Amino acid sequence: MSTPQTLTLKRVVEKNDTPAGKTFDICIQLLIVISLVTFSIETLPDLNPTARKLLKTIEVVMVLIFTGEYLLRLIVADRKLKFIFSFYGLIDLFAILPFYISTGIDLRSIRIFRMLRLFRIFKILRYSKAINRFHLAFKSIKEELVLFLFTAAILVFVASIGIYYFESKAQPEHFASFFHSLWWSIVTLTTVGYGDVYPITTAGKVFASIVMFIGIGVVAVPSGLIASALTRIVRSDDD
Repeated sequence: MSTPQTLTLKRVVEKNDTPAGKTFDICIQLLIVISLVTFSIETLPDLNPTARKLLKTIEVVMVLIFTGEYLLRLIVADRKLKFIFSFYGLIDLFAILPFYISTGIDLRSIRIFRMLRLFRIFKILRYSKAINRFHLAFKSIKEELVLFLFTAAILVFVASIGIYYFESKAQPEHFASFFHSLWWSIVTLTTVGYGDVYPITTAGKVFASIVMFIGIGVVAVPSGLIASALTRIVRSDDD
């Protein structure tokens, strides 16, 4: 059974409709931004030892605070196991995990876990009402998006095979196989169009033109789905 103290703590940690809750949210957001800035500064190659020591100290403080936040959220969670394996629960865990994994370990391979620090940028998602709307919008159209992604994968496959047959003899260095052609099909269907690989045969150009027109739809379909879902979410919030 929850005590009055736990209920008060839960309101501060999980809600932002009180002054204490708003202050807690703002402080955590500022700490996330500071952590991401220091993470970026650490990548500079010519930092002096004093600066690196300062950044390390800031990192330790950040991790301790984020660890405390994670434990607080775990304490006030009604279903603790569900929180641990929830989207935000995993993000909160991954935001602090690299520090504890890499501390005291001098193995080169373990350094990859430091990449998990980037998960801190996702921690800020829980504090944005607009981003939460995006989350709800994606949930409401997840079946349509899965179907679209499946269709897009088929289109990429067909485009890769098609351009391979049209261009492999003319440009064996660029279209030597299906896998070589995959880069061109992804770049073309997403309308990025880097121009580093392009068809030179007449048949290849005609085929590429068709793929480009299809690519416009590939970009437009998910945009329309998300826009429509967001409109519904905003209207429901206003009501």
